[in-house]
Amino acid sequence: MKPSVISIVLGGGRGTRLFPLTYTRSKPAVPIAGKYRLVDIPISNCLNSGFNRILVLTQFNSASLNSHIKNSYHFDIFSRGFVDILAAEQNVENEEWYQGTADAVRQSMKHLGKYEYDYILILSGDQLYQMNFRELIEYHCNNEADITIATIPVTAKDAPGFGILKSDEEGNITSFVEKPGADILHEWTSEVSEKSRSEGKDYLASMGIYVFSKNVLKKMFSEDPGDDFGGELIPNGIGKYKTLSFQYDGYWTDIGTIDSFFDANLDLTRDFPKFNLFSNAPIYTRARMLPPSKILGSYVSKAVFGDGCIVMADKIENSIVGNRSRVDKGSTLMNTYMMGADFYQNTKEIISNDENGIPNLGIGKYCYIENAILDKNCCIGDNVRIIGGKHLPDGDYDAHSIKDGVVVVKKNAVIYPGTIIP
Repeated sequence: MKPSVISIVLGGGRGTRLFPLTYTRSKPAVPIAGKYRLVDIPISNCLNSGFNRILVLTQFNSASLNSHIKNSYHFDIFSRGFVDILAAEQNVENEEWYQGTADAVRQSMKHLGKYEYDYILILSGDQLYQMNFRELIEYHCNNEADITIATIPVTAKDAPGFGILKSDEEGNITSFVEKPGADILHEWTSEVSEKSRSEGKDYLASMGIYVFSKNVLKKMFSEDPGDDFGGELIPNGIGKYKTLSFQYDGYWTDIGTIDSFFDANLDLTRDFPKFNLFSNAPIYTRARMLPPSKILGSYVSKAVFGDGCIVMADKIENSIVGNRSRVDKGSTLMNTYMMGADFYQNTKEIISNDENGIPNLGIGKYCYIENAILDKNCCIGDNVRIIGGKHLPDGDYDAHSIKDGVVVVKKNAVIYPGTIIP
């Protein structure tokens, strides 16, 4: 019998490590790969796995995320499928907003009563990966687990940033620690594949992807007031409930910092990227009725373009150019993610701005931009130079920030002609 599953995507908190990209939006709403949003990844994985009943829990800076989901995911009237939003709410029983991952799901359980389901699949909204969740659910069912955690082998360098667990040869999780310090890390090696061990990946990290049997999760919530799955409920449940590790050996990255976000995007421009956009498991997103991109006299190498772009650049290399981007003649983009724009300027406005020295939407003439992220709707004037690098200290300024050596030009920023950053 086909397992009955409800999927819950966690909308995330403030996302301070991704600032300034999260100044006006939540992490799952951050644009990725020139035409998608991060939240499209877990939703697409669910749909490609045959699970089409999905709830997205939102709280902080949720307007753009709510709008994207509303405009992107529609099912026909004969389908039982849905992608619905559950916004954080205060009520007479609870005046608190979501206090953590477990608290978000706990507060939302009352809304699940109208659905028939046996298993709850809980996902993060800010990770990049392709997984067949049906294999995860079948593993959970076939082994009669109470809780199953999707895990991935990591190195000692990466391990302190994750929840790390130990499992036995049968996959039973015997212990779990959230973000262990270097002083105890040597005690947390686990059973991994020979391939992972040869790559120095001796630790099993939680991917923040959980399967709970319905009645088990309800019982855990009644017994444990903890607010977080990784920090409280799961460690406290080991020994009480059959908790299994489902090892995943594909590509997965947590988009938690500007550095990881930048690297994950630029990796998409390589000959054989770790995340395959060109597969039979498509990424679903909002359908925009945009024209094809137009490229005029530009040298282009290892670049990904969204729809509706007009590019007259001198050179674009190792870069992503998002929907509705405009890059004027003589400009160069190197190792840059340009997110694009939400609208087009009309010809009259462009001519007027040129006459008055006002930067137009996109990148002007004879600019040089390297190691940068240009958020949406940036207006960059002529002869601007923006060059990031690991030697630069972090800092936040009116129109841009510097994080991990990457210059991030803020959403709607105006950079006047001749500006040099930093």
